[in-house]
Amino acid sequence: MRVLVAEDSARIRESVAFGLRKAGYCVDVSADGEEAQWRAENCGYDVIVLDLMLPKKDGLTVLRALRKSANPAHVLVLTVKDTVEDRVEGLRAGADDYLPKPFAFDELLARVEALVRRKYANKRDTLKFGEVEIDCAARRVCRAGAEIGLTPREYRLIEFLARRAGELVTRPEIEEHIYSDEKELFSNAVESAVSTLRKKIDVPGDESIIITRRGMGYMLRPER
Repeated sequence: MRVLVAEDSARIRESVAFGLRKAGYCVDVSADGEEAQWRAENCGYDVIVLDLMLPKKDGLTVLRALRKSANPAHVLVLTVKDTVEDRVEGLRAGADDYLPKPFAFDELLARVEALVRRKYANKRDTLKFGEVEIDCAARRVCRAGAEIGLTPREYRLIEFLARRAGELVTRPEIEEHIYSDEKELFSNAVESAVSTLRKKIDVPGDESIIITRRGMGYMLRPER
């Protein structure tokens, strides 16, 4: 899952980004509203953590612009303003959730997780596909009860496919959601990531849980 953290405080911005990355998210950061809006309009984010007191362009202005353009990202607003009027204004501008400063990172993480579930219309923390079980809260994948050791990127890939169960997921969509640095991308990066994941998650001799539609994308094999 891909998250944008738009926050002018370098300390808060980097600590939140570090915590989200450690939790398995693909994270980009912005220090001002103009860059945050540009990133939001040009990248496919699942959740945007948006401070209202941004330089160059304030968070409410960015939020209203995104909602006017029907941007589908869920937005968690961060602000030192915590009156009822402030919360109402943010929610009416299009925010999906509201977290006043100072905040505990664990609460922010839980709210991000809830917005991801809402975005993919799935309120469960556990996703199951045959013998494969994905614990989204613990960022853990098991097959037939045995835990499978995955890298953060491999976990992001299997969770993204699972959140889109029943849908074909294209290569560009995968690139947007599991790679935060274009330097990491090479011509067959997605194919390589899928191949490595299959080696870890599939049972030798059985059909792969990940179906390839050549020239189109990937999807998880539906249960029979």
